[in-house]
Amino acid sequence: MKPLPVLSFPPDQLAKLQAQYGQEMQQLWEQGLQANPTLKDRRFAAQAWQHNPVAAFSAAIYLLNARTLLAMSDMVDTDEKTRARIRFSVEQWVAAASPSNFLALNAEAQQKAIDTKGESITKGLHNMWHDLQQGHVSMTDESQFEVGKNVATSEGAVVFENEIFQLIEYKPLTPKVFQRPFLLVPPCINKFYILDLQPANSFIRHVVEQGHRTFVVSWRNPDADLNHATWDDYVEKGVITAIKVAQEIGHMPQINTLGFCVGGTLLTSALAVLAARGEDPVASATLLTTLVDFSDVGVLDVFIDEAFVQFREAQFSQGGLMAGRDMASTFSFLRPNDLVWNYVVGNYLKGETPPPFDLLYWNSDATNLPGPLYAWYLRQTYLENNLIKPGKAIICGEAVDLRKVDVPVYIYGSREDHIVPITAAYGSTQVLPGPKRFVMGASGHIAGVINPPAAGKRSHWLSTSTQFPSSLDDWLAHAEEQPGSWWTDWYAWLKKHAGQQVAAPKQFGRGKRKAIEPAPGRYVKAKAA
Repeated sequence: MKPLPVLSFPPDQLAKLQAQYGQEMQQLWEQGLQANPTLKDRRFAAQAWQHNPVAAFSAAIYLLNARTLLAMSDMVDTDEKTRARIRFSVEQWVAAASPSNFLALNAEAQQKAIDTKGESITKGLHNMWHDLQQGHVSMTDESQFEVGKNVATSEGAVVFENEIFQLIEYKPLTPKVFQRPFLLVPPCINKFYILDLQPANSFIRHVVEQGHRTFVVSWRNPDADLNHATWDDYVEKGVITAIKVAQEIGHMPQINTLGFCVGGTLLTSALAVLAARGEDPVASATLLTTLVDFSDVGVLDVFIDEAFVQFREAQFSQGGLMAGRDMASTFSFLRPNDLVWNYVVGNYLKGETPPPFDLLYWNSDATNLPGPLYAWYLRQTYLENNLIKPGKAIICGEAVDLRKVDVPVYIYGSREDHIVPITAAYGSTQVLPGPKRFVMGASGHIAGVINPPAAGKRSHWLSTSTQFPSSLDDWLAHAEEQPGSWWTDWYAWLKKHAGQQVAAPKQFGRGKRKAIEPAPGRYVKAKAA
């Protein structure tokens, strides 16, 4: 057992904060005697809060207390990780304690109950009962979506399957296609159709429209039959098998690849295994918001230490499943006001049905993980960062060394990503030896990636230099902001590695690899228990 960390506050900073708190509290009292306090927080933006003196004052006191508690958490004199954990815990408590989360204190919900003669409360109770039955808070009207009907609708066919994944080949949309097949490896903690939501924002459709013969891994949603699967299984029977099948169907010695998030970590692991075996089946790799170097994992680091990892290893030592709903809940509470309490207030206190939104439907479509895979991943990456240590990580029987993964690589990171910090995405430039191109996009983990050019949204940063200094800030000093999507830059880069153009195939698969069923296939439709 480690000794508990010692906590203390610098006396001068604490005294200054106390004085500031007293001064702001006095100003609130004085302001409250004359007019309602100004509330600069969207949770209290409705007129009902401004017109109710008691509600406005309670919200103002809450905001003052929240600011003070967060300031205290930042000044705790302790080690950096303990301080981050304290701040995370305080943020969770502060978010949960907001007066907007309680009907007795929420002036807007009370006013709506009066205006609707109680109907909003009835609807709120109905919504709460519905969510209790389905096991999670509704972020969107899930009844409006069906996989294969109005999301994941790009035309294609499953051309291979095993117990780990199905491989989908998509129908060409151009008369000619590039020779080298293109394989996408999505994260196994989510379903692949984040890359194929609607035709207008479908990454997959856009790639096909660029003339690439496109294949996508659709991971199976694990059940009891797959509860002993390991990281090795997902690399060997998953990514490496998908690469070989795409080679076989495309009848090409090399293919182009892309990994998204954990899919990028799996792809990098597979490339390292293949390099250790002296195999070279990949002409290029694209990594989107991917962790390879786990030195900086952002807020997720608050969960990771030796005791936590040992607990998970013991829990899954005989197999088992990491429930998708538990992982989804964890990621939601990384942004509690936006992804938890916002929906509690809207669904239950105000009796509203959240509008249909394809991205939030996908976010609610949880995926389990095999427990042994999850435990290996925690120790080897988040805790010990072994992938970047030559020979330290043993994957599929090989002591992997990323210095041997000498392929051209396109690395993308999102500036506001809270899951893969932009500094961590940039860190891949320091460990992968081949020719590299790094691009930073605006927005977050998903919105930064799913940004079709036609939308004309956001921006991205590019540098003409082929040098990658150790610091992201040093790279940014020579980068220029470009308007719009990064996709067009990536299209141009990928085209250089795609080979010549040939006539588009008339049917799915090749030889014994025939169409099994239409896309998106059975695996993606399976729900987490």
